Formats: sequence, C-alpha cells, structure tokens
Amino acid sequence: MIYRKKLLEKSQTFCAELPLFVQERLFVQSPCYGINIGPRIHEVGLQDVVHLFLKINAGAYSFEAANPRHDHEWRVWERVKLPEGKVLIPGVISHTTNLVEHPQLVADRLVKYANIVGRENVIAGSDCGFSSQATTDPEIHPTVVWAQFQAMAEGTRLATRQLWG
Repeated sequence: MIYRKKLLEKSQTFCAELPLFVQERLFVQSPCYGINIGPRIHEVGLQDVVHLFLKINAGAYSFEAANPRHDHEWRVWERVKLPEGKVLIPGVISHTTNLVEHPQLVADRLVKYANIVGRENVIAGSDCGFSSQATTDPEIHPTVVWAQFQAMAEGTRLATRQLWG
C-alpha cells in the first residue's frame, strides 16, 4: 500500500512538470525489483500497480515480464485496456539470470502481448538494466548480456514474421 501511494505521488508530480509534447515521446519503466540472486518472493505484481502506471502520460510503458515472478502478467492486459496511441515494452529477456532465452521463447512472449493489445503496440525490451550498480564487476557477465540481446533480436524477427507475414 505504501509503495502504491508513493508511486502515485511521484508519477503525478513528474507528469505535472512535463509539457505535453515531451510526455508523448516519453517511455516509463516500472520500478525494478532488484537484480539480487536472493529469493524474490515479495515483489509487487503488475496487476497491483498497472492503474497507477497508466496515469503517467507517456508514449510507452516498459516493465518486467520475463523473470519468473512476472512472466504470467501478460494476462493483466486481458483485463486492462491499453490507452489509444500507447505502446507496451515488455521485458522479453531477464536481467536476473545467466541463462540466455531461446529466440522462440522471446517470439512467443511478444506474440502473447501483440495478440492482446495489437501488434503495432508492442516493442521488445529487457526486464531492466543488467547492472544495478556502477561497478567494474557486473552481476551478469557482458558475454551473457550480449547473447541475450542477440536472442532478443532473433526472437523479435521471428515474432515479426509471425505477426506481420
């Protein structure tokens, strides 16, 4: 409850300061839940904050969707209507693992969202950044990160062929 209240307050303050033309070009990312490897069982679900998220007048909304705690949340969009002219940027690769997603899994994730909100309203993204701290010792090795980006690019091509022919 406190999290939602603070999110609403911050989003209202943020949006009040932006001119309309900037808001249309803005993309907003849901707060990251952290990259730690410990048990992450108390994260806020998208269904609990999506209504606050959409109060931010942005052109696109980015959110975690690939990590196992959030992979099922595509269903939220079956109940929540994406406003006209807005775009979703679901994470289709996770920043919390050394495993590299298969391109077909990336494509499947994109197609699930596109089938609900429209193929023109979905852009592939990563769950979050791959380093939560500015250090020389990243949590996820750069070779893994680049392999994940490659899988995202290949999966996006697969989804594009499936959705657009």
